[in-house]
Parts: sequence; C-alpha cells; structure tokens
Amino acid sequence: MKTRIVNGLWSVMILFVLGGCNLDQPIDLQLPEYESRLVIECYLEKGRPFGVLLTRSSGYFDPFGQTGNQLLSELLESGATVSIKQGTKVFRLENKLTLDRFTGKFFNYSLDLPVPENYEDPFELEIITSDGDLITASTHLLPVVPIDSVVVEYQPEGEPLARVLTYFTDIPGQANYYRRMIHESSLDSLPLQDFSTSDRVVENVVVFGTGYDFEKGDSIINTIFHISEDYYNFLESVQGAIQANGNPFAQPSPIISNIKSEIEAFGIFTTISYDRRLTVIP
Repeated sequence: MKTRIVNGLWSVMILFVLGGCNLDQPIDLQLPEYESRLVIECYLEKGRPFGVLLTRSSGYFDPFGQTGNQLLSELLESGATVSIKQGTKVFRLENKLTLDRFTGKFFNYSLDLPVPENYEDPFELEIITSDGDLITASTHLLPVVPIDSVVVEYQPEGEPLARVLTYFTDIPGQANYYRRMIHESSLDSLPLQDFSTSDRVVENVVVFGTGYDFEKGDSIINTIFHISEDYYNFLESVQGAIQANGNPFAQPSPIISNIKSEIEAFGIFTTISYDRRLTVIP
C-alpha cells in the first residue's frame, strides 16, 4: 500500500510540472536569407522534340504569385540563349512555353525538331543567361534495354489475385543504372512503383515483381528506363531531400547535379531510353 501511495504522489508531481510548462510558447527562428538559384531540367528522347525547363528556385516560406501569370513570371527564367550541340550540329531552342502532349511535360525553351538517334557523340548543353552567365552540361544517348517478358502469377490458393513479374537482361561488362515504373490503367495515374537501382547487386537476368494486388481485367503498364549514372544520382538525391524535408531532425540533403556553372545553378541534363509493355491480367 505504501508503494502505491508513493507512486501516486510521483505521478501527481510529474503532471504538475508538465502542466506548469508553457508548451505552446512560440520559437523565433532566425533563418538565413535564401538566395534564389537557376534550375535546369532537360530529358532528351530520340525522335521527340527538344525541350528545356529553365526555372528559378525560391525560399521554402516565400509566397507564390496570386495569379497564374504572376506565378509563371516568378518561376520561369526568360531571356536566355539555350543551345544543344551534338558533333557539328547546333540546335538553338526558342524561348516559348510548350507542352509535349506525349510526355505531359512543360518546357519554356523548345525546338520542334526530333532528337537524333546518335549513340556515339555526346549532347552538349550551353545556356547563356540574360546576365551573361554560362551554364553547361553533357550527356549521352543510351541504348534501350528491352523487357524480355512479363509473367502473371495467380495466388496458389485463396483470393483470385495476381502478381506481375517483369524480366529483362542486364548489359554485361559495364555499370548500368535503371529506373522501374509500373502504372495501372494509365500513365496519367500515380505509379504503383517508381524506384531506381544499379546492376551492382544483380547479374544477367533481372526481375522486378509486385504483390498479389491485381484482379482479372486490370491493365498493367511496365516501364524499364536505362538511365545514366548522373540521372541515378540525381534521382536518389531528390528522394533523400524529400525524406529530409519531412523530418524536423534531419540535416538538409543536397541535390546531386550534373550542371556546371559559376552561379551555383543545378538540375539534370540527361537522355531518356526505355522499353514499355502493357499487360492485361487474364
């Protein structure tokens, strides 16, 4: 009985102390002033038009424009000279807002000419900003790694649900990086899976699978991207930044970029090569 009384007194004292603490007291954080930076995104795909998105970053707590035109003027960087070179060919992009209806991507610098199918010569990006600053980057077109097969397996017993196994063969004798995406019904939907990986832990045949999540008649879209090491590092760093952003105790995670400049511009300049397979669950 004495032990119970002592424990009860301790509980009352702890509650009294916690109740006396001002847990709602605001904290005034002195954040450093954010310096806006240029952000470049360019994904070249053979046979598709050239497109570059050149924007300007903003502070985490900076307000956005009240109208669509204000928002675009704040985000989009205009007045730059944007060129992409390959060998002796120079492709000069126009400063105009364009929607690629095939990919669903917006660009503010574009050229309605197909990206040539040249796997030997590098693509060289050159941007001269309205202030005269030079931004450069380089990338190569990568060959498509084809999907060997897509296998549908039903549960051995229980609910009539199926899983999807996607097989492809890794290119031997070199370091390769892949991005795997799987959608249901439409590419406009959020992907059920979206991750990047290297071939360091796999040999020869690679298989990606799903859970037993699909019913008869479901349409499954598998996509295997063959990506560069630069793009792989960029994707991994973006995911790290997203995770750090949601953790109040995490340090900021920098974006790994292949953009070169003296004004700390960042982003990604890369090519897109992929194979895609539509499967209807039988």
